[in-house]
Amino acid sequence: MLKVLSLILCFSMIVNAGTLKGVVNYAGSNKTPKDLKMDSDPVCGNAHSVPPKKEDFILDENNNFKNVIVWLNISYDGKTPEDSVTIDQKGCIYIPRVLGVMQNQKVSIKNSDKTLHNVHSMPKINDSFNSAQPAGVPEIVRSFSETEAEPFYIKCDVHPWMKSWILVTDHPYFSVTDENGNYSIKNIPAGTYEAIFWQEKLSNLSKKKYEIVQNTASVIITEEKETIQNYTFQKPIKKKK
Repeated sequence: MLKVLSLILCFSMIVNAGTLKGVVNYAGSNKTPKDLKMDSDPVCGNAHSVPPKKEDFILDENNNFKNVIVWLNISYDGKTPEDSVTIDQKGCIYIPRVLGVMQNQKVSIKNSDKTLHNVHSMPKINDSFNSAQPAGVPEIVRSFSETEAEPFYIKCDVHPWMKSWILVTDHPYFSVTDENGNYSIKNIPAGTYEAIFWQEKLSNLSKKKYEIVQNTASVIITEEKETIQNYTFQKPIKKKK
């Protein structure tokens, strides 16, 4: 009886939920990313037939943003997923560049390269870790017990261009935009929420040099329907001296 009731409640939650989706773009000029310089480690450079580009500001031909993370300000009573999230170090690049995980969810960090990496986390609230990871060793498995207000990065101290940004939340309502700026968050309970849009360069501007903009939008989620919320990051405005 309890199992049947649980299934009914679960089905009810799905039926009474909606989807938030949209496209994120940029109002400024579209500049071609520069090549990453990997000369310090031949293994890194030889892993690529074409030099990879910097990943901190990627736009498509229509100025749509890749790797923007979108999440909701929302309460959640569900469980932490049992499945782990994987970050790979491949070609001396973190894959994925930007990701979201839930509080206490396991994160597996593996080294697919034939060179030494060093995984160094830089959270503001959670405990930091700093672990060497030579080629061929087992994955490093970590979790984060506290939520973070914004994404923080992990880096490789051996290869300074390597970064991956992680958002730690207490709910599953987040998404990262694809190469054409698309995002989608499903199974959201009906209601009105604040959506936060975060991009690693535009959301980390110096408060001394730039006017800081809160990149948020109010969204209304309707049962069993899609809510479209596109978003445009404005060109940064420098403060007057």
